[in-house]
Amino acid sequence: MSEKLTDKELKAKLIKQTEIKEVVENKFPTEIIDLPSKGLIYPKNNPLSSGKVEMKYMTAKEEDILASQNLIQKGVVLDKLFQALIVSNGEGEAINYGDILTGDKDAIMVAARVLGYGKEYGIKIDDPFDEENTDQKVVVDLTELENKEIDESHIQTPGLNLFEFTLPISKKLLVFRLPTHSTEKKIEKELKLRKSVAGTDKSIDKTLSTRLKNMIVSIDGEEDRNKISGFVSNEFLAQDSRAFRKHVEDIMPGVKLEFLFVSETTEMEQVIPIPINLNFFWPGA
Repeated sequence: MSEKLTDKELKAKLIKQTEIKEVVENKFPTEIIDLPSKGLIYPKNNPLSSGKVEMKYMTAKEEDILASQNLIQKGVVLDKLFQALIVSNGEGEAINYGDILTGDKDAIMVAARVLGYGKEYGIKIDDPFDEENTDQKVVVDLTELENKEIDESHIQTPGLNLFEFTLPISKKLLVFRLPTHSTEKKIEKELKLRKSVAGTDKSIDKTLSTRLKNMIVSIDGEEDRNKISGFVSNEFLAQDSRAFRKHVEDIMPGVKLEFLFVSETTEMEQVIPIPINLNFFWPGA
């Protein structure tokens, strides 16, 4: 089941329901976006189980969000933009933004860019086939990017964000959740709190271990949070940790942010990652 909404989340939901009504009544143009997770690991009573998100086209109102230096400095500008553009779950129901899987946010990000500034994304790439690494201008059609859909064979129970993985060295069985937006915000909060604690070695980045602690639900059936934290800090072998993170990466739904690069110099081809830079949401920056 989805978590009980806080007063702040409930207020946001009511505001969103009003916005949905306005979009419908004013016949504002929208698009339905397919989520890479297909909604399969959201509870049935969660609007995101529809596997779709309805998004509206960007207007000057949303550009004001992108131009907000305050939001940029706080590092929340894109989340504020996505929240403003999301209308519903495609079936007229408001969604709780915190419930969205980080992988599904990839699809929302790409859709927001297309609905705001079009499908063409101009970038410069260092030609890997040219000995002088000459810059080559490339235009990527964002509508041609494919979703990396979730492998249903890994789902233990439909409607539950719970997965299993046996560590190759220690043979311990981990039950874990794929991170959502709320998970990421919780991790950020814990890292900020740690930096504020007197006597803490602030030169060590604890992002990796903090993320692991928040994803793991149980270890060989043990669900005690303190014991899970202790395991991650003191017993999680590097080889096991690497294998676990690779498994999470493999099953995480998302968007294949890559394209076929063709060298103008040699005509050789290679699939390479799409660099997401300032030009993605701030064309001409």
